[in-house]
Amino acid sequence: MKVGKIVKVTLVSLLLVGLVAYVGYSVLFLSGPDEDEKCEAVELVLNQDIQSVFVDEKEVEELLKNVHLYPKGMLMKDVNTKKIEEAISGNEFVSKVECYKSANGKLCIEVEQRVPVIFVAPDGQSGYFVDAQGKMIPDRNYVMNLVTASGNIDEKYACTQLAEFGQFLQTDAFWNSQIEQIYVQKNRKGERVVEIVPRVGNNIVYLGTMDDYQKKLRKLKVFYEKAVGTVGWNKYARVNLEYDNQIICTKKKKN
Repeated sequence: MKVGKIVKVTLVSLLLVGLVAYVGYSVLFLSGPDEDEKCEAVELVLNQDIQSVFVDEKEVEELLKNVHLYPKGMLMKDVNTKKIEEAISGNEFVSKVECYKSANGKLCIEVEQRVPVIFVAPDGQSGYFVDAQGKMIPDRNYVMNLVTASGNIDEKYACTQLAEFGQFLQTDAFWNSQIEQIYVQKNRKGERVVEIVPRVGNNIVYLGTMDDYQKKLRKLKVFYEKAVGTVGWNKYARVNLEYDNQIICTKKKKN
């Protein structure tokens, strides 16, 4: 047999094998569920971000059972995926839900939880988390490695400026590891201003208002790199970043 004919036969064989495999895949996975069969299994997928631990599988199952929507044992044609999505979306810790029927009597539910970026503890009020979208998340006494903001804070400030600041910290490894806490108060003009408590050193960093906070932090980082390496972390009691193009440092009082 000629080489060209052998190659042609081999290619045809490979195409036939591929076609058979595709048809088998289509039958098993691309065909829709049988609406007259029972739901034999529920596959629940929860995002497992380290900061998203508010909802677990048991809680979702109980929620659906309480509103008579848990699908296991029901005929697939009686399973209302839209109502299931609406029921789970009503949970204040959930940001997104997708529910769909699969082959072999399986229902798939994908749940995306809210991801907190900062913990807020206003004066005289109960604390709560805020996510990157500026949505409040009630505190469930979870211990998380998040910056805590305390002081004179209302919901609007928490869900706008603090949410943006918290999201920035989550994307900046240096400042996320360096900043431990922030304290908010009002100045004489009635503006909210921020003090930062670093994890390293015994000084307080005065940021002023949140305007241009990234620029102020870049200025502080340069100060750390150039000055702190020479004089040490603990020489200054207070570092003021309020003014453009300058840093005002207050030395610690000698005992």
